[in-house]
Formats: sequence, C-alpha cells, structure tokens
Amino acid sequence: MNLIALVLTLLVGLFILLGSFIGLNYKNNKKFTDFSISIAFGVIISLIVFEILPETFEILNGEVGTTRTIVSIVILSLIGITLLKLLDLFVPHHEHDAHHHHKHNNDKCHNDHLFHIGIISSVGVIAHNLIEGMSLYLVSSTSLISGILLCIGIGLHNIPMGLVISSTLTSSNFSKNKTLKVSLIVSLATFIGGLFMFILGGVDELVEGILLGLTLGMLIYISIFELLHQIYHMKNKKIAIIGIVIGIILLLLSVLLGHAIH
Repeated sequence: MNLIALVLTLLVGLFILLGSFIGLNYKNNKKFTDFSISIAFGVIISLIVFEILPETFEILNGEVGTTRTIVSIVILSLIGITLLKLLDLFVPHHEHDAHHHHKHNNDKCHNDHLFHIGIISSVGVIAHNLIEGMSLYLVSSTSLISGILLCIGIGLHNIPMGLVISSTLTSSNFSKNKTLKVSLIVSLATFIGGLFMFILGGVDELVEGILLGLTLGMLIYISIFELLHQIYHMKNKKIAIIGIVIGIILLLLSVLLGHAIH
C-alpha cells in the first residue's frame, strides 16, 4: 500500500506537465497567457481561503492554542512573503508604469516580467506541492480509494499552475526545452514530498503547520504581488474575469473531491 501511495504522488505531478504541454502549444499568445494567469489567480486565492489557511490554523491550533496560532500564522506568512521577495533580487522583472520607455524596451521589460512570474510561481508551487505530496501519501497509505480521489482533486488545480508556468516562460522567449525542464522539476515536487514521508514514515504536526504557514505566505505573494498586478494591467478584463471564475470552480471541485474521501 505504501508503494502504491508513493506512485500516486508521482502520477499527480503529471497534471502539472499536462498543463505545461497545453501552454506550450500556445506560445507567445498574449490572450492565452492572460487567461492562464487569471485561472492561476483564481486557483491560488481559493486555495488560500478554502484549504491552506484553514488547515494551517487547525494544525497549529491543536499544538499551540488559538492566540499563538494567529500570531504564528502572521509571522510565518511574512517569512514566506519575504523569502519570495528576496528571490526578486535574482529574477528580472518589469515595472508596469514605465510608459516612457521605447517600444523595444517595453517589450523586453514585459518579457522579463512574464519570466519573473513563471519562476516565482514555480518556486511557490514547488513549496506547496511538497507539503501536498506528504498529505497525499498519508491519505493513500490509509485508503487507496481515498488517495485516488484526492489525487484527482489535486490534479484539477495543478493543471492551471502548469499552464501559467509554461505560458509565461515561453511568452518571455524562454526556450521550449528549458521550460519543459522547469515544468518537470515542479511536477516532481509532490513525489518528493511523498518520498520524504515514505522514508521517514511521517512528520510532526507542528512541523507540518510551520511548512504550511510558510507556503501560505509564498502563495499570498504570488497571488497579490505577481498575478493580481499582471491582471490589473490586462486590457481585456472579460478574459481575466472568466479565467478567475474558472480557477475558483476548479479549486472548489478539488475541495469537494477532497471532502468526499472523509
């Protein structure tokens, strides 16, 4: 059963690759890039509200109490936000208010910003999927049926994340081979989390709560400071709204599937 549970954590990563392959077929299509960014925003915001925040609170509350839990979540989130902000020092990005630049410079800055979103999103998704892999492994070890349902649920919100990673990187003139390598690394994160549990046999709930808190901060950074910033400057707001709604629906479907296992 433990080996099958580990295989499931590997299979769920294929959903990231599926999203990436779809994104690669629409290289340099601005509308599709905007659409995938909007979907990812809807998924991440819903993930924060309906999954990560409640789960982090529940775990830490059982370990340190309500007051300390609230303080801990705030501190851990700020640390997570800071970690990704520090990554900004090494990833090129674009300030959207540079309207006075020459068109060529604007195009280059826009490409740099898309590259920035792709890399930052990849880091955040890796952190999230490492923890998700741990959870999937534990559930699958107890019940194979539950594990399969959870695998499908996770996959539903992994597809748009694969989309945004590949579409933003390729739209920034990142090579197809390099984009596939990044997508592969991201797709393996869930398996690595499951492998970690397979080797150690589990982690302390307090450690899991801390990891979730850090991930919460990273996802907040990605959604607010990266994706929402890009959505704000989109010319076609209709595409943005439709994408966000689809992202929310995908996440809610995965939540419903997750609850079905209980």
